Amino acid sequence: MCGIAGYSLGPESAVERTVAARALLTGIAERGADAVGYAYRTPNARIAMHKQRSGATALLERIRVPEDVSQLLVHVRDYTKGHPSLVANNHPIRHGAVVGVHNGIIQNDDELFARHQIERAEAGMTVDSEIIFALAEVSRGRTAAALAQLYGSMATAWLDEGRPELVVARGLGRPLWLGMGKHELVFASTRLGLELVESYAGIRLRKSELPDGTVIAVEHGKIVAKDSFHVDRSFQEDPLPAVRAPDEARSCRERLATMHVAAA
Repeated sequence: MCGIAGYSLGPESAVERTVAARALLTGIAERGADAVGYAYRTPNARIAMHKQRSGATALLERIRVPEDVSQLLVHVRDYTKGHPSLVANNHPIRHGAVVGVHNGIIQNDDELFARHQIERAEAGMTVDSEIIFALAEVSRGRTAAALAQLYGSMATAWLDEGRPELVVARGLGRPLWLGMGKHELVFASTRLGLELVESYAGIRLRKSELPDGTVIAVEHGKIVAKDSFHVDRSFQEDPLPAVRAPDEARSCRERLATMHVAAA
């Protein structure tokens, strides 16, 4: 189990970018502590990325998102495949021009790499999530068909340096909440992540869960395209505990509150 979160903001949004990023990280901190990271699209369309082997608490105060940024991805990892000692296995994951985050397990990743004759982005990478972003890069314009090839569980999001949108998708067996504001779209693995953004960024969000088998493209805080894809419901895995890193969650909440008071 991992946690993913992020946002797309319109040019009129007054949300403080770093404040919202910290709130989202705090909201998903309980879902993993093997690694943590974030990425955002810079004004020149390049994607900046930082990740480290730690829980969320060690990154919280270090997050800095420029105020001219409108798209963000955040991730906490509870690893299954792809040992976190290799940095490339940790999220956000870059494959070519695509940088993404994933919560879940893809069981047929090796098969799909071989079938499509796609090389791993870096030698030694074994993380199953990479196949999502590899397919995203080679299947531009056919995203739903690419996602339908995956066998496993999935909530995911990515940015593509060759395209302007933020893509968010939910397959099978992983939560994904959307929060819609006047000029904002925020997503997170937990409803709490959205509630913390409301509290600390001072906005109101209409909250809903993204349905299974749904992919959306988001620009400037608005959904600009939506599609559905087939999910293979024969996939089964053992039930996962809702909380993997309770100490990280508690510590982040305390630090976030302290930083907010200090900044007031």
